[in-house]
Amino acid sequence: MKKPFLYWIFAFFFLGAATLFSLDSDFDADGYADFSDYINGLYGIDPNAGGSAFPVLNAPMGGRAEGMAGAFAAVADDVSFIEWNPAGSASLKLTQLAFFHNNWIADAKIEGAVFSSRLGNLGYGIAGKWLWTPFTEYGDFGERLSKGYYSEAAAFINVSYNFFHGYYFDGVSFGVNIKAALRSAPDYTEDGALASGSGKSQSATAFLADAGLLTRINLLKFYSSAEKNASFALVIRNYGEDVMGDPLPTALSAGVSYKPFRPFTFSADVTFPLYITNLTGLDASLSEKPYVSFGFSSRITSFLSAHLGVMVKAGGGRFTAGSEILAGNIVFCVNYTLDLLTQAQPLNRVTAGVRFDLGDGGRQAKRETIEKMYMEGMLAYSEGRNEEARDIWEEALTIDKTFEPITEALNVLKNFENLEKRIVDVEEASKE
Repeated sequence: MKKPFLYWIFAFFFLGAATLFSLDSDFDADGYADFSDYINGLYGIDPNAGGSAFPVLNAPMGGRAEGMAGAFAAVADDVSFIEWNPAGSASLKLTQLAFFHNNWIADAKIEGAVFSSRLGNLGYGIAGKWLWTPFTEYGDFGERLSKGYYSEAAAFINVSYNFFHGYYFDGVSFGVNIKAALRSAPDYTEDGALASGSGKSQSATAFLADAGLLTRINLLKFYSSAEKNASFALVIRNYGEDVMGDPLPTALSAGVSYKPFRPFTFSADVTFPLYITNLTGLDASLSEKPYVSFGFSSRITSFLSAHLGVMVKAGGGRFTAGSEILAGNIVFCVNYTLDLLTQAQPLNRVTAGVRFDLGDGGRQAKRETIEKMYMEGMLAYSEGRNEEARDIWEEALTIDKTFEPITEALNVLKNFENLEKRIVDVEEASKE
């Protein structure tokens, strides 16, 4: 009776410890600066950093993907996939609904919501995110001249399909996000007076898309499971026309994920930002420098997991840490991000999220039924009841024609019966 209680104590302790390292008021500022200088010494300052429009498209909503520093293109196994690889919905195990809050930089906040599900090999989803920050303009004598909110919003529609999926090969998933982004700016002053409509002149709308590929295989696997333990991904994000001459944060990413043992997942993404405008086309000289993200996730107990990540980027690396707690079909996630563009402060760059796992649409029960019918057919075949075995296996294939062991068993049965027939024909011919 005491064991579950102790687990919950450990869970909440770890959840706090995953973020409280950043809340230490005695954080060594010199050490922080030294590390930032070390990263900058390796990669240099990026003169092209920050030149793209719509930062809402780059700022993560939250979830395990953010906790792994964005090294998620090849992991893509929960609704966080929608920001990192649109192909993820085609292999999502559960229908999921999630809500996120990101206490981003200073007074800027990001709210997000994602829903995703799938029908067979067809995945789909919708998502929305909203970045907002208060805006106040003061005059020379401290009087308030203008106030309001600067905000950006983005909406996603996702669809993907898993091609060539079978029992032995997980297939190759291809997915796209069609996105719309909206920027809204408040009015500001000109020559000391509020200029009506000035905010509207800075507001903008953009239409863009993501596209991604994802495949999973078995590679140096040291545990027994039907799941594939290695995955590979290729993604292009935020491709679209520029906004008022400013490029969108278009990027090309390649990712890999590896799970050598059941509790541990390692991942890495390399990303190449692309400067693309209507005037210049793709201009490599104006593109930001490539950067690399590394992630780690560990399942500690049946209800508790932890994740870590680091992004190595010119002018601004990132550390992340967080954990997830499963309570029934509800998952709570908290992350802390130490962004080297800012400083370690309490509640800066903290995200919180809640995810609802809404079932698998009967896929697991269907798989168990197929496996049971396969074993029943094998038993009948081993006892010489070939017709019964054939009937069981053929019925199973009407439920799932991709269960290749049954197709192989039927071929063996057919070859065996052909062999028996040839033997009988030879015996009859010899009698004549």
